[in-house]
Amino acid sequence: MKISSLFFTLLLFSICLQAQTPSQDAGILSIKKTKDFEVSGKGDAANWKETSFVALTHRKGNKQYSSQFKILYSEKGIYCLYVSQDSLITSTIREDFADIYNEDVVEVFFWPNEKSNIYFEYELSPYNYELPILVPNYEGKFLGWRPWHYEGDRLTRHAASINKTNGKVTSWTAEFFIPYTLLAPLQNVPPVSGTSWRANFYRIDYDNNTSQWSWMPTRKNFHDYEKFGRIIFE
Repeated sequence: MKISSLFFTLLLFSICLQAQTPSQDAGILSIKKTKDFEVSGKGDAANWKETSFVALTHRKGNKQYSSQFKILYSEKGIYCLYVSQDSLITSTIREDFADIYNEDVVEVFFWPNEKSNIYFEYELSPYNYELPILVPNYEGKFLGWRPWHYEGDRLTRHAASINKTNGKVTSWTAEFFIPYTLLAPLQNVPPVSGTSWRANFYRIDYDNNTSQWSWMPTRKNFHDYEKFGRIIFE
């Protein structure tokens, strides 16, 4: 009887502990803090060894390439790294702030303050063209706004590379840094240890038809912010 009671107590403690521990499966991701570093588009900075890759789940289309990302934060901003398996790069747009989501792209959405229906969206193409915007979203009605005075310490840092083996494309890598100064005037920024944001991470590929990946599932489109996961800054 004593053994059974002890077993039940330990089992209950284990269940409670698991419920309180941030995990990818629960839509919660813990973000490690790092020192600032340069991005190369190859993900070769030693800082990336401080954290692990998180898999993106294939949601739509025939091309079930592997897609994964890493994320870190520092005193000055947030770093993201994507590695996307691919065999055909579909990317012809050669300008920033264009509709690069109509071609191969990776995306991240940050929603720092759940009391406001405004979040930040960032996209990067295989040829290193970017789209950083703030998005007001009210009952599914949304449109992005470009940053004003996008210069100096408000600029992102970004790089991308297309990886080949024997002359054939095997994947592409995207790496970028988003400074907190760019996220003004969003509230709950900059994050400190224990800060919680809602977020989601995506990839779109256009080989022969559209394929999509995401961290957390959405219902209609990537702007389904109510279905975002949660990131917690360690």
